[in-house]
Amino acid sequence: MLTERLGKTHYACEHAKIIAMNPAWLGAGGLCAAAGTFAWAAVAPSSQIFGPTVRRLHDPTAIALTFDDGPNPAITPRLLDLLDRHRAKASFFLIGRSVRAFPELAKEIANRGHAIGNHTETHPALTFLSARRITQEIDRCDEAVFEASGKKCVWMRPPYGYRSPLLDGIVRGRRGAGVVMWSATARDWKLQSPQRVIKHLCRVRGGDIVLLHDGDHRVAEGDRQHTLEAMEYLLPRWRDAGLRCVSLDET
Repeated sequence: MLTERLGKTHYACEHAKIIAMNPAWLGAGGLCAAAGTFAWAAVAPSSQIFGPTVRRLHDPTAIALTFDDGPNPAITPRLLDLLDRHRAKASFFLIGRSVRAFPELAKEIANRGHAIGNHTETHPALTFLSARRITQEIDRCDEAVFEASGKKCVWMRPPYGYRSPLLDGIVRGRRGAGVVMWSATARDWKLQSPQRVIKHLCRVRGGDIVLLHDGDHRVAEGDRQHTLEAMEYLLPRWRDAGLRCVSLDET
């Protein structure tokens, strides 16, 4: 999956030069090792090479549900109602262009007491972008969220989880907070049955930050019914297990 999402091998080899002081000193094996290190640093949720990230909670009685790629009028309103019914809070990482398309929905997320995070303006892979382009993507999303909800984004999650060596300095320098990754994922960016989403999340434990999707960055009103149905099943069971669903603002 990581190889599939990274793209062509030559990208990793080119950016291995960032790691190596002088690639001419390295043999083929050393260059490949440097490329592999760069790739792992850029995409692995647990990697801290490109800067510290938030990927677990300190509270073993709580979990943080995080929903990416919204707001999505096809799913988000029903998801908000479901969370209300179970007295659960969540965090929504919104795409700026979707916020501009559906500002009232972004405002409703904030009004219901959920955290809002920055998921960039257009959802690009950030790994090989310039500092200027990364800053523009983050700024434009911040502006959209503030115009719609009056909220300033404290949290940021890179699209696809792809980080750049430049990202930590941009995010932490501007917000005083780190990049948010995850410790559990539903793999729900792909269309699948609710049962498969549930299976992916059956190992969620206290302290986990869970990656989910209420939107689809490719289309404005993407199909995330499988995620909604999985949440209908899991929310009462997590509650019965003594786990509280909290927003990142509560941590």
